Amino acid sequence: MAGARASARRRAVAQLAVGTPVLPVLVVALVVSADLAGGAGMIWLPLLVAGPALAATTNGPRGVLGVGFLAAALGVTLGIRDGVPGRELIAGLAALVAVTLASGLASALRGRRERVLAAVRSVAETAQHALLRPVPSTVGPFQVAVRYSAAAAEARIGGDLYALIPTPHGVRLIVGDVRGKGLPAVGTAALVLGVFREAAHDEADLLAVVDRIERSLARNLGHDDFVTAVVAGYPRAGHLEVVNCGHNPPLLVSASGSISAVEPAHPAPPLGLRALTGHAPALQVLPFADGDQLLLYTDGVTEARDGGRAFYPLAQGLERHVSHEPSHTLGALHDELLAHVGGRLHDDAALLLIRKPTARLAEAESSGPGALGPGPAAPAPVPEAKCCP
Repeated sequence: MAGARASARRRAVAQLAVGTPVLPVLVVALVVSADLAGGAGMIWLPLLVAGPALAATTNGPRGVLGVGFLAAALGVTLGIRDGVPGRELIAGLAALVAVTLASGLASALRGRRERVLAAVRSVAETAQHALLRPVPSTVGPFQVAVRYSAAAAEARIGGDLYALIPTPHGVRLIVGDVRGKGLPAVGTAALVLGVFREAAHDEADLLAVVDRIERSLARNLGHDDFVTAVVAGYPRAGHLEVVNCGHNPPLLVSASGSISAVEPAHPAPPLGLRALTGHAPALQVLPFADGDQLLLYTDGVTEARDGGRAFYPLAQGLERHVSHEPSHTLGALHDELLAHVGGRLHDDAALLLIRKPTARLAEAESSGPGALGPGPAAPAPVPEAKCCP
């Protein structure tokens, strides 16, 4: 019981400390101290208005009014002590009251804007979960990891898109980049993902999935709008299908550690522009064995520049950080990317990495702890990756 009371008292003290305008009160105290030390009267007392003005930036209206009342009481007391003429004292007090009222109003408006911003952030977070749904660490036969960063400091979603879903035709995934920024780009990303999720379940042919996205964009996008994307599928063991529509080539990491870019054999235009070029995308079939990994990304990663305007070398970064845990790999890549640009990206950036674990590891994970035998199993050594030229 005593512990609960002590905890309640600590919470009350903490809340009081958070709501107390400590710095504004300190400013008022410094002005009063200067007046007491110098006895200069009207030279120092007008500075008391700094107290409520500063309180408006950190506290609510009650805190502002409290600091203003304190400053007014001290100002009148010191003015009488210093023999300030009545008219001058009243003028100074009127200015202090005016600043206090204006600061209180500014504080109320600031609090209202903060509440609106909090509500908008909540809506944005909900939209993110609806649009860019969280991807589990295991989907079908794959280990999976995703990293996404929106360029806008307060944004949760942007024009980059990704999805990875199990379907009757195998696991299918998409990573894309919408031309443009802001709400129009978010709307286009939502359109692409909605069509992809439906078509991925309905269409047995991966090219048919791409065709449905193309037709939908052709009906809904403007003439200058488009979406670059890579759509991939795993229809059967050992075979990975890839369709590249004007997007950055994925990076394939073999079980031996070698890294190669999956360049499209027949380059195709971005989604939404096929009618202007007449070129249809082609299906590539790649061998994808146990231990292989595939990294898909957007140009916000490869076009990120440092202070010297040098691009981020993604292939070399992958070579340095590749491991048997996709989440560890992407975590290290993402941290290195942010360090490369100085902490803030200037474009949306998405990374999606899938890995086909070895049959023994997959069996152990499905069987639970102890499937690898007694005691913790030592992880297999990570082979030194070599980036292809």
